[in-house]
Amino acid sequence: MPELRLWGIRRSITSAVVAALLLVGVLIAAALWYAEWPGLERGATVTAATLFDLLKLVFAVVAGIGGVAALVVAYRRQRVAEHTNALAEFAHQLAHAADLRAEVTKALAEAADERAKTETDRNGVRLFNERFAKASEQLGSEKAAVRLAGVYAMAGLADDWRHGRQTCIDVLCAYVRMPYTPPDVAGETPTQDEDHAALGAADRARAAREEREVRHTVIRLVGRHLRIAEDDAASWCGYDFDFTGAVFDGGDLSGARFSGGDVSFEGATFNGGDVSFGGAAFSGGTVSFGRATFSGGHVSFGDATFTGGRVFFDGVTFGGGDVTFGGATFSGGEVFFDDATFSGGEVFFGGVTFTGGRVFFDRTTFSGARVLYLAKFDGGWVSFENAAFREGEVFFAGATFSGGDVSFDGATFLGGKVSFDRATFSGARVFFNYVIFNGGHVSFRTARFHVPPTFEDGLLGHPPDGLILPREFSDRP
Repeated sequence: MPELRLWGIRRSITSAVVAALLLVGVLIAAALWYAEWPGLERGATVTAATLFDLLKLVFAVVAGIGGVAALVVAYRRQRVAEHTNALAEFAHQLAHAADLRAEVTKALAEAADERAKTETDRNGVRLFNERFAKASEQLGSEKAAVRLAGVYAMAGLADDWRHGRQTCIDVLCAYVRMPYTPPDVAGETPTQDEDHAALGAADRARAAREEREVRHTVIRLVGRHLRIAEDDAASWCGYDFDFTGAVFDGGDLSGARFSGGDVSFEGATFNGGDVSFGGAAFSGGTVSFGRATFSGGHVSFGDATFTGGRVFFDGVTFGGGDVTFGGATFSGGEVFFDDATFSGGEVFFGGVTFTGGRVFFDRTTFSGARVLYLAKFDGGWVSFENAAFREGEVFFAGATFSGGDVSFDGATFLGGKVSFDRATFSGARVFFNYVIFNGGHVSFRTARFHVPPTFEDGLLGHPPDGLILPREFSDRP
């Protein structure tokens, strides 16, 4: 920091005056010396002119002293101003240096934070990888209790490891896809030696029951995480779930929200127990039950909501057990039951609402099941084109067709019973063109038509055996 070194004002002025007087004295002495020290004559009287000259001399001396003092003050003021400017410049340099130091400190802190974050992430990834390896090892254990612990460990890792969550979900789904024999089947073994066979059958049945508990735990954890609000950090909504070819003999996915992502139950087998999708919400993305087999137990889609996206039940076989879609809502998007086979059990569409979108039952075969369509078709497009009604019972009794188009074009009625009794056609257009009636029983006896359906001309004039039309049609010429 620059320093200002000045004497006190009194000392400075006194020193300057003394120096000035000394200088004047030296100059006078020099002048006298140069004049060879002339003598001075003193008169007896002092004249006015002499007195005036003395006064001018005194005033000159006083003015000179004042001038010297003024010069000293001006000099000090100039020094102080220069020093002030120097201090200001120095302060500016200090501020700039402080800013530079602050920026350097900030950069160093950010670099330190980045290094710490990188190290933390590296340690976190290492920890996650170790947890993943441990959980995977547990899932491969021969002991059911260890596998069960591995299921919970993998689910917990999925909650903590957001970047690896899909991988953890894939592992859990892959576990459910593993080959599996339900306990009821595992216990049925041939017995050559009764003692050993009975013991082996008991061991297999116990192992199958333990495995069922592990698999049901996976399904239960998936359902639990899909019921959590989507903005929750632990929610699994929006991720992919692949249960292709899996065997289900129970499981609770009720209330789950499958929003976005791809969900596949393609080729899955539902052969026992209770599997519930009740109240589940399928919105966006693709959901596939294509070529799945429902051969036993009870599967419920009651009150489920299918909104937008595409839902595939194409090629599904309903061969046993009960499957209910009661109260489900299909709004927007596309739903495919193409090439489905209803060959046994009971399938219930009671209270189902088809609103907008398109629903396809093309080439569906009804050959022995009991199917109840107590549904409401409101808008959109519903197609039963080329469906085959061979055996069993299909009821549209009480169904409401209030909008959009419903097509049975090309359908074949070869046996069984199909009933449209008490069905209401109040706004939809219904088409029965190129339909084949060859046996069986198809009844429109008590159906109510506010918008008459479109039949082939020959059907109204000469209805075939088994086709029962409302009186308003049968009385026509």
